[in-house]
Amino acid sequence: MGPYSIPKKTPEEAPAPPPLPPTPKKVEGLPDYSIRVNAPLVNVDVLVTTKTGEFIPGLKKDNFRIMEDGAPQTITSFAVSKAPITAVLLVEFAATNYAFMIQALQASYAFANTLQKDDWVALAYYDMQPHILVDFTQDKKALYGGLNQLRIPGFSETNLFDALYDTLDRLDRIEGKKYIILVTTGVDTFSKLTLDKITKKIRDTKDVTIFPMSVGWIIRERYEAQGRAAPHGLGIPVSQMDYLQADNEMRTFAAMTGGRAYFPRFQAEYGEDFQAIANDIRNQYSITYRPSNDKLDGTYRKLKVQVVAPDGGPLKVKDQKGKDQKIDVVARDGYTARHSVD
Repeated sequence: MGPYSIPKKTPEEAPAPPPLPPTPKKVEGLPDYSIRVNAPLVNVDVLVTTKTGEFIPGLKKDNFRIMEDGAPQTITSFAVSKAPITAVLLVEFAATNYAFMIQALQASYAFANTLQKDDWVALAYYDMQPHILVDFTQDKKALYGGLNQLRIPGFSETNLFDALYDTLDRLDRIEGKKYIILVTTGVDTFSKLTLDKITKKIRDTKDVTIFPMSVGWIIRERYEAQGRAAPHGLGIPVSQMDYLQADNEMRTFAAMTGGRAYFPRFQAEYGEDFQAIANDIRNQYSITYRPSNDKLDGTYRKLKVQVVAPDGGPLKVKDQKGKDQKIDVVARDGYTARHSVD
C-alpha cells in the first residue's frame, strides 16, 4: 500500500497537484477495514460513546439496527476494530491572521503527540494550493520536522475545497480505512471548486473519515464582542456569517463521513480534543451487511444506525454512580452504490 496516488481530476475541476514520488508497494501492517460496496457488501464503522465522549465497550451484534433508505438491513458480520490509523494531517497555513497560523501549528503538534508507533501519517498544508510536506511515515520525528518547516507563509488565499478534493483524490487508491485530520478556519477564499462539487466528492468517496479541527475561535469571539468582523487574508475582514457558514460546512463534512467536528476555544483544549479523536478512531464497531437493494446503480443510499437493547428497547447505560447515561452514535450518513473498481 502506497502513500498518495495519482489524482483523477480534470483541469477544470481542480488545480494540478505537484509531482509525486513513485507509489511503493503495499506495506504489511497497515489497516485494511473499510466502508465499501463490493458484490455488494457494505461495511460501516460505528462509534458509540456517552455524551461525555467515553467509548461504550461490550456491545454485541444484537445491539445494532441499520436502516438503508428506511429499510431494515440484516447484519452479516460484526467486530470491534482496534487498529493502527492511516491519516493525512491537512493544515491551513497561509498569510492570513497571525493568530490563526499559530493556533493551526499548535493544533497540529497536539495531533502529532497522540500518534502511536504503528500509525501511518502524511502531512500536507494548503494556501492557494495543497503542498505535501511529508509522505506517509511511521516516524514521528519526520512529522515534527515537516511541521517545523511551516514558519513563513506564502499566499493569503485559503483554498480549502481544492485542497480537500486533492487530498481525497490522492487517498482514493490507498486500500483500507483512511482519515483526514483537517486543521482549518473553514474559510474558503478562492477555490475553483464550488461547495456543491466538494460535497459530491466527499459523498462519493469511500473509506475516508474527516475530522475537522477549527482554529481561530478566540480571535473571532474577541472581534465579534467589539462588533467587528475578524480579519482573514491580507487583513480583509470575514463576516460572522461567513465563519458560521464555514463551521456548518465542517460539521457537514464530518457527518457525511462518520467523523466529528471540533471547535476548541483555547490551546489547552487541543490535546483533549485530539485524544478524543484518537479514541474515536481506535475504538469502533465494524458492521457488515448485504443491502436488500443489491443494484450497483450509482445512487446515494442514506444510512441510519441505531443502538438498542437486545430486546429492541432503549439501551440503558449507567455510569459508576448508577446514573443513566445518554449515548451518541456516530456513523457516516450514507454511501454511493457503485462497484469498488470504477
